[in-house]
Amino acid sequence: MAFLLDTHTFLWFLSGDEQLSKKALVKILDINKKCYLSIASLWEITIKLLLGKLELNFEFNELAEYLTRNNIEILVINFDHLMVLSELPLNHRDPFDRIIISQAIAEKFTIISQDSVFKSYQAKLLW
Repeated sequence: MAFLLDTHTFLWFLSGDEQLSKKALVKILDINKKCYLSIASLWEITIKLLLGKLELNFEFNELAEYLTRNNIEILVINFDHLMVLSELPLNHRDPFDRIIISQAIAEKFTIISQDSVFKSYQAKLLW
């Protein structure tokens, strides 16, 4: 089983935020479980940093090192993901969430997220 981290999950994991559930933390730290982060999450982080809506306790360029050190692979967006996205119901309009959901469905990954709107889609969810 593989996991796709939602953007807040990844940020909470890196910062040691106690909002990250114990169940989520155990899965992310389990070396026998594969974890991915969507390139869309990195895009979202970049935009929020530029808009002043997000602050990191480290330099942005250190994200690559954190990903490598924690065995989290970047999941690029491919055509299959966009095919799922094109058929995804408009339960909400956040473009980053929608592509993360589409990627998880296409890849048959479980999303690790606290976001309750994810429950309205056909994606597997863990929190």
